[in-house]
Amino acid sequence: MINITKDKSLFSETFIVPFVQGENLETDIATLAGDLQLPKSLLMEQIKAEKKEVSLFFPNGHKSIKRVYCLGLGTKPTLKVVIDAFKRFLQMESAKLPSNLSIDIGSANFDPEFLAVLTEGLVSGMLLGTYKKGMYQTSTVPAHKWDSEQLTLQILVPDSFDDIVEVAADKGRAIAETQLKMLGLVNAPSNKLTPIKLGQEAIMSGKEFGYNVEVHDEKAIEKLGLFALKAVGQGSETPARFIVMEYKPKAMGSKIPKVGLVGKGVTFDTGGLSIKGSSNMHYMKSDMGGAAAVLGTIELAAKLKLPVHLIAIIPTTENCVDAKALKPGDVIGSYADKTIEIIDTDAEGRLILADGIAYLNKNYSPDVMIDVATLTGSCVQTLGYVAGGLFTNNDDLAHGLTTAGDRCGERLWRLPLWDSYEGDIKSDIADVKNYSGKPIAGAISAAKFLEFFTNAHTNWAHLDIAGVAFGDAEFYTQKTATAFGVRLLTDFIAGLEK
Repeated sequence: MINITKDKSLFSETFIVPFVQGENLETDIATLAGDLQLPKSLLMEQIKAEKKEVSLFFPNGHKSIKRVYCLGLGTKPTLKVVIDAFKRFLQMESAKLPSNLSIDIGSANFDPEFLAVLTEGLVSGMLLGTYKKGMYQTSTVPAHKWDSEQLTLQILVPDSFDDIVEVAADKGRAIAETQLKMLGLVNAPSNKLTPIKLGQEAIMSGKEFGYNVEVHDEKAIEKLGLFALKAVGQGSETPARFIVMEYKPKAMGSKIPKVGLVGKGVTFDTGGLSIKGSSNMHYMKSDMGGAAAVLGTIELAAKLKLPVHLIAIIPTTENCVDAKALKPGDVIGSYADKTIEIIDTDAEGRLILADGIAYLNKNYSPDVMIDVATLTGSCVQTLGYVAGGLFTNNDDLAHGLTTAGDRCGERLWRLPLWDSYEGDIKSDIADVKNYSGKPIAGAISAAKFLEFFTNAHTNWAHLDIAGVAFGDAEFYTQKTATAFGVRLLTDFIAGLEK
């Protein structure tokens, strides 16, 4: 439960105060010193408001507050900085914290715009900080005290800003809860999260949050003509699924934007006959990070009741080695009635996306079309683990996506889609080939392949999130999911109405 209050008498024993570097810092510290009956000189000496700074004080003279945590946010903190600060704080201090906390954002001199960012970020950060990966550990691990409905978070706000803070807190909680669910899906072992199970997760989400879900099985995939998806999945014992989700707000205006999303849902990728090396192959359970981003986005759009007509498609399969598996040199069909020469079976994500993109475009004619995928190692080599790759020929769409990414902290960097790269996907025996065979420009040639199946859609973008969907984290020994894309896409879609 999150309470918004102006009453300082309601403070719990554990009190959290964020500080920002700047000209108001000394005044803000002085205000806290007066409220808590602490020496100003002591606080000035210890509180510098630097990033990752946490100072603990014990105001023995105060009648109700026993412990005060002061969190530094640095200079001009962004939403991501706020989220990371509170998430890190929760992960570090959770064992010591009660389930009843107070956070003071009303005593400092924060402007209204930053108050909304601060509130959304602190609520999201605190909730994301509760995430635990050990879902399959056999030891009795008690649920985090914050996972229950016993959680009470009181936020002290300045006068006249109750509504701003309440809206931001609700948004921060909704996003974090959805991201927590997506973290669980991406981190799940592939024997627990199969294409069938992913379809079931989508159905449950649709029922809970009020959007339509249709899951096509292997027979329907064949009947629909989704031949690229079928080809990738034919080497697996677990059959593929084609998930189609649709959200419409109850009051649909004539000018409401129609947005289509496609997310790569390879629940495990061995590479097929072009098999991957054993090093880090266990991380290939994360090759459905794009699907998680898309599922999380439509769930969140329904939660927040965004004024958008949203269609989200997930082609999902395993890419396995079997006597029936797709072979290099094969030529396969596709939903777009185009033939594809298979050069490398480890370039399978673009095959299932091709069917998803063509199906979305033909059956829904979206105003905006975006595909999201953990697609290429080339993109990781280019951008590292800091940003996702953005490919589009539409400057306005590029601006909207990069602006949304900068605003929410899930950053994108635009890479070219020039016609000069078309030769990389030309085939002598089919309409197109799935891999250039070159050790260079792999992310770009993959994007050119996808572009081939958009039917020249003028408002399409491809997001390669291979380097940012799954990575190192401070408090884990192995790589972990990030839920990248959920906040980015939701922020972008929410901005379309403006």
